Amino acid sequence: MELTRSSSQAPTVADDSAPVRDRAVDVARLAALVVVMFGHCALLLATIDTGGLRIGNLLGTLPVIQPVTWIVQVMPLFFLAGGAAGAYGWRPGTAWGTWLFTRSQRLCRPVFWYLAAWVLGLLVTRAVLGAESAADLGRESVALLWFLGVYLVVLAFVPMLTRLRTGGAVALVVVGLLAASAATDAVRIAVGTPEAGVANFVFVWLIPVVIGVAYARNLLNTWATLAAAVVAFAGAVLAVAVGPYEVSLVVTGVERLSNVSSPTLLLGLHCTWMSCLFVLVAGPIRRWAARPRVWRAVALGNGGTMTLYLWHIPAIAVATFALHAVGVDAFDVHAPGFWGRLALRAAVFAVVMTLAFLLLSPLEHRRLPWWDASARAGGTRSAAAGAFTCVAGVAVLLMAKYGLSGVQGWSALGGFLVAVTVARVCAVTSRSSTTSAVQGRSAA
Repeated sequence: MELTRSSSQAPTVADDSAPVRDRAVDVARLAALVVVMFGHCALLLATIDTGGLRIGNLLGTLPVIQPVTWIVQVMPLFFLAGGAAGAYGWRPGTAWGTWLFTRSQRLCRPVFWYLAAWVLGLLVTRAVLGAESAADLGRESVALLWFLGVYLVVLAFVPMLTRLRTGGAVALVVVGLLAASAATDAVRIAVGTPEAGVANFVFVWLIPVVIGVAYARNLLNTWATLAAAVVAFAGAVLAVAVGPYEVSLVVTGVERLSNVSSPTLLLGLHCTWMSCLFVLVAGPIRRWAARPRVWRAVALGNGGTMTLYLWHIPAIAVATFALHAVGVDAFDVHAPGFWGRLALRAAVFAVVMTLAFLLLSPLEHRRLPWWDASARAGGTRSAAAGAFTCVAGVAVLLMAKYGLSGVQGWSALGGFLVAVTVARVCAVTSRSSTTSAVQGRSAA
């Protein structure tokens, strides 16, 4: 597999710690992010009338288009990219917890800024519009952080997954995860609550991580991968045709059995075939990304992936209400010109998001005092750092569920901050802190 070393002249890419770049992985990460951003922009139906703010979901209003989610549900590619990047960056003999914490440092850096902005914004909202408005806004403010929470947990499995030596072993792990997700679905359906399926956040989202690690380690045979993709896709079709699963692979607002919260076997099968499809086309993608102009764009985008992910929902809101201010709403799907208005919103969103990217993406690379000290702990301290990093991930997932509202939501935020603080204390020895401080003074 041809990989490219980062040069000092190249734009910074998403994983600064990786010694080599797999350009196909970088393309997949950025392309998936673009699909997610514009997908969210298209799904939002919003207007303000005499009754106040009205919000809808395009997929819930037009169920006939729900099959398109089998194409635009591209979150598996994020997790695959994380698994592959983790496998490239892992070195045998490295302390597991310290490695995991080090990877979380850059991920959490822009999240701290994001959370600080929302806390301040909610305080202002409470002062101006009242506690109820602040609570309503807070419930939606951090929903998209579910990805970070799950990612921190499943990333912890990467070092263990690098011990897989054959494609057959990879297949056994994937089949085992699919079986576990099916069993979890059975419990969830029997109990009747989404919370009963919470284990599937790990079982399902580990699948693309496993395939990403296997891809990075060249364990996957082309024909076997193609067969796996076909079987998984056929299984997904069968699961919808004769099983209890609904078609949509994203939130619609009207689903009875959500495939994403909590994840289901159907989403696991989707993760399998989409990840295998990427493996099959990675070679041509890598060659295309070798073109200088293409790579410059990909590298620039990957240098601010967390900025794009975190801030695209606020950017969509700005675009939506800016257009509303001039009398342009995309709310009634049956109104004349609806699709044109939706396209106009996408164009305005692209402008707003570009400005936000230019303004905020430098924060991803601005090292934070204390937090970004070099982590070198081993033994028990390293294990504790890894464990608390996983606890931080769980806290983020709970925060995404409850929002920054009520006792549960604010407690989850507090739990996240405590967990990452303890993880940092465990991962960074006093010697590491001293060395980092000396290096900082030397650089200054």
